[in-house]
Amino acid sequence: MADPTDTAPLRHLLTLEHLSRATLETLLSRAAALRPQALGHGARDALRGRTVVNLFFEPSTRTRSSFQLAALRLGADVLNFEVALSSTRKGESAVDTLRNLEAMGASLFVVRHSDSLAVTELAAHAAATSAVVNAGDGRNAHPTQGLLDMLTIRQHKGEDFSGLRVAIVGDVRHSRVARSDLHALRTLGAGEIRVAAPAALLPDAAELQGTRVCERLEEALEDADVVMMLRLQRERMEEGLVPSLAQYRQAWGLSAARLAGARPDAIVMHPGPMNRGVEIEDEVADGPRSVILEQVANGVAVRMAVLLELARV
Repeated sequence: MADPTDTAPLRHLLTLEHLSRATLETLLSRAAALRPQALGHGARDALRGRTVVNLFFEPSTRTRSSFQLAALRLGADVLNFEVALSSTRKGESAVDTLRNLEAMGASLFVVRHSDSLAVTELAAHAAATSAVVNAGDGRNAHPTQGLLDMLTIRQHKGEDFSGLRVAIVGDVRHSRVARSDLHALRTLGAGEIRVAAPAALLPDAAELQGTRVCERLEEALEDADVVMMLRLQRERMEEGLVPSLAQYRQAWGLSAARLAGARPDAIVMHPGPMNRGVEIEDEVADGPRSVILEQVANGVAVRMAVLLELARV
């Protein structure tokens, strides 16, 4: 178990698991301070002369765009690596790709990969002067999404999480976002973490330690302060884990009527992309309790904070 007061410099950011509370809170506070610059108000050149590579082996919209904006607003040069047009199509390994980019002077790598732990393996081969950020690897982790989710909660509920009831709802089993959120919520001392999903979409029991598993959505929502909805990964229907979209919506879809069971000031979150009319209704996604677009905005600030931390600036 990590020392909660440990603030040792980060070498890479691969997961939020085992990071200390002090480290998480330092990153969140730094991101909060950077939010005006993240939204384009004022320029910074702290990373001028550094090259950030977005090395995405899997499609992305929000994550890649916000890392690009984060790097540009810090004055860095940015290379968006197009895997479909690269030598990886000819058989070049990810490690060789990394080494070739390092040879060109790149030192900060943002990596997304469809295989769990692939980013960890890549980081193990990085040069001593390079740093790697996990932008999502398989089902394993999505640490910057976890950080931006915690920043959004802090903005609405304050820095003390001990009195919060947080519900995480949906396809938890296959969600790297849920894993990072669970790691962060535990470390930050959330009062009660509720996990709600069909049995086939729950993770292994070991991952649910310290949480309350709810068999019905209504149970998870009762007096909740924070409601985190997760994307139903439709490919799981092909595996027979969900009977149909209609049945999933009926049992697990978040409507305004169901949200009425949460606290009046509860916030609704979603990491995107959303399946509107499946796990979340338009009236909720676009409603007054939704902070989904705030999450997107906070992503730029969080990723600026992470890049600065890894660059030792």
